[in-house]
Amino acid sequence: LDPAVPASTKEAVMEEYGLPRGRAKQKYQIDYLVNPQLGGTNDLKNLWPEPEHEGIWNAQAKDELEKHLHKMVCDRTVDLTVAQQEIATDWIAAYRKYVRRQSPA
Repeated sequence: LDPAVPASTKEAVMEEYGLPRGRAKQKYQIDYLVNPQLGGTNDLKNLWPEPEHEGIWNAQAKDELEKHLHKMVCDRTVDLTVAQQEIATDWIAAYRKYVRRQSPA
């Protein structure tokens, strides 16, 4: 489980991405691009507003990838540096490579 992001940091991320405050932010979760289990930090450059349920490439799909990559790193089937780079560069491509080729159901 990722550590909670402070409310002030969440607001800063929403502002950084030009997203409105209030009701619109309920559609997003502030997420780590590279989650802490893979060495990610609370730095603003590593946080982004991720759609909670909208579309197929949402928080649930990325969480599934994060869990899968964490297990693979622990099992030493993927190097930590490779996992970090792939999730940071294009997490959807990483999902297709490591979890399943098709979009999440």
